[in-house]
Amino acid sequence: MTVTFRVFKKASSNNKVTVYLGRREFVDHVTGSDPVDGVLNIDREFLNDKKVLVQLVCSFRYGKEDEETMGMNFKKELTLCEEQLFPPTTSSQPTRLQEKLISKLGKNAFPFHLEFPVHSPTSVTLHPAVEDAGEPCGVEYFVRGMMVDDSGESKRTCVNMAIRKIQYAPTRPGRQPSTTVRKDFMFSPGELELEGTLDRQLYHHGDDVKVSFVVRNNSNKTVKKINVSVVQHVDIAMFTGGHHTARITQMETTEGCPLGPGSSLQKEVILSPTSKAHIRAGVALDGRMKGDDSSLASSTLLADENNKDIFGLVVSYSVRVKLLLGAIGGDLKAELPFVLMHPKPNMRKIIKADTLAGSFNCCQDDHSEETLYSKDMEMT
Repeated sequence: MTVTFRVFKKASSNNKVTVYLGRREFVDHVTGSDPVDGVLNIDREFLNDKKVLVQLVCSFRYGKEDEETMGMNFKKELTLCEEQLFPPTTSSQPTRLQEKLISKLGKNAFPFHLEFPVHSPTSVTLHPAVEDAGEPCGVEYFVRGMMVDDSGESKRTCVNMAIRKIQYAPTRPGRQPSTTVRKDFMFSPGELELEGTLDRQLYHHGDDVKVSFVVRNNSNKTVKKINVSVVQHVDIAMFTGGHHTARITQMETTEGCPLGPGSSLQKEVILSPTSKAHIRAGVALDGRMKGDDSSLASSTLLADENNKDIFGLVVSYSVRVKLLLGAIGGDLKAELPFVLMHPKPNMRKIIKADTLAGSFNCCQDDHSEETLYSKDMEMT
């Protein structure tokens, strides 16, 4: 049996340092994350007395690039993990993929092993406005390989390969979301009651959200309009008060309205939260690689929501049902939180690169970005 898979490659501008990775998506399992294993190939003639380092870097942009004036910088880079490859300081058992890459590239190739911290965020970007220029706000990850002089000069031979940290949906969904809210009125007897329910708690990207709600009007007010929407909540964990909400999709209806005193209404609405619709600026999207389709950012799963070491962007979703009573009566709102994520892929159909052996065939994909190696293997 012949199996073909890809190895990603990216070189520095002078081709003195090259990074090789077997994959560019790494899964966050809440309690831990997949390690980043790869190989760094260097030019020995250019090395001299330089040190060779490889780093796992998290880039967090929290402001527009075109507004950076007077020395202000709205971007923070955090070095999450670092390993010195030359001169070597530690040694670890290479994976099978690393062994095959080293045998192919020769003695100038060095394997590396990097780990994500426990509370590192997932890759998320905020959708920019049409007039915005520069990098979008959000969280990105890079594997950085570089040569450094002993003097610590900033001029270094360096290469950055973008990677992505993702989460998949849990196998067991939570309880079915349901809530009941009531509102009474000053100088008016009775109360207005709204009961809302979702068909389930866990949705995958592309699924429709079915919302059922019942309105019981035991007051002397009149419900004039009903609004149902899917709302995305983004919390910036590094700043106090850094909270942002964006409406993904909504439906406004007057069917069954006006709902007068003593009346009741039962209704079901289907909403489709997707990035294919008109997305306003500031909506959080999944961090994507070059050429990938964008989708709404997945809900962030946290092991401990009260932990103070969390940083980055925390994304959540809810369905908001609002009863509009007019300028004097105000409104009544009910929130139904749910989880929106990608399903976990079938691992039986995914053949991991580091469990196979064979020979390499190189094919150029994009000279300015990454080179893809296709690897054909014969299984007996």
